[in-house]
Amino acid sequence: MKALFIGGTGTISMAITRQLASNPDWELYLLNRGTRAQELPENVKTITADIGDEAAAAKALNGMSFDCVCDFIGFVPAQLERDYRLFAGKTKQFMYISSASAYQKPLANYLITESTPLANPHWEYSRNKIACEDFLMRMYRENGFPVTIIRPSHTYDERNVPLGAHGDNGSWQVIKRIMEGKPVIIHGDGTTLWTVTHNTDFAKAFIGLMGNVHAIGEAFHITSDESVTWNQIYAIIADELGCELKPYYVPSDFLHAVGKYDFEGGLIGDKANTVVFDNSKVKRAVPGFTCTIRADQGLRRCVRHMLVTPALQKEDPEFDAFTDKVIAAMENAKKAILEG
Repeated sequence: MKALFIGGTGTISMAITRQLASNPDWELYLLNRGTRAQELPENVKTITADIGDEAAAAKALNGMSFDCVCDFIGFVPAQLERDYRLFAGKTKQFMYISSASAYQKPLANYLITESTPLANPHWEYSRNKIACEDFLMRMYRENGFPVTIIRPSHTYDERNVPLGAHGDNGSWQVIKRIMEGKPVIIHGDGTTLWTVTHNTDFAKAFIGLMGNVHAIGEAFHITSDESVTWNQIYAIIADELGCELKPYYVPSDFLHAVGKYDFEGGLIGDKANTVVFDNSKVKRAVPGFTCTIRADQGLRRCVRHMLVTPALQKEDPEFDAFTDKVIAAMENAKKAILEG
């Protein structure tokens, strides 16, 4: 069978690319700009083109058809409308990477299934994903376009340490603060539950849905069954670093109110909510699927990799100063109330 990935080298898609390359049942093509071609398995075929240039993409794909096409980099409906024009009648399955952040906020029930309503007033990213899903499902209902929707939650690899509040340069500055013995911001009181999924686990279920007759016209989330608190996440990281964790708890809505960072979407619309996923639907479609990398195992791997990879150690003095400023303001407020 023949598959085409639009993208194929990101956090989620690279793990799928690597696993699928070793599967004798699939012949894999990637359509992208070729920026990470040197990291690909030898038997993966590349089509170098910018999918944003529809005419150029159509020319590069001329005469080709696929058993499965997946778009990993579609974020707004116009991009999926383009995909429909490019692939209608040319694929037996079109898989779209949406987002579990699209589920309603705040949740009416802590346990999330695929029938949980989609509604996120706090995050434009999530609302755009919902709109993309709506378009694709309409094309399925009206025109028989063979759609499968995939909703990842917080999926990670060795290049990023899952954290709550951080700056634009990623997690290194928070890791550095822990190593320097400084307090780090944890949103809320750190007790909400969160689900992190290693990309190699995600890939197993995703590949099981490829070419799967039970996946057409359906939506699936793919996550670990394990939920951990943010306190546990930060404690695991500090323990791997061999450092004392000094948590400083700040309400998520306060961070949103005073920060230039997207704390409304990233926290209030996502990480500040307790999320527990029911994965029974994907397990019915992909018998035997289970995540085997525990949160503590995956987090420790991430920390170790970051410590030996200078390219990932991106300093963020602006976020460092922001953290100190928030903590000082909170401490001054406490002092003023106590002395008042």
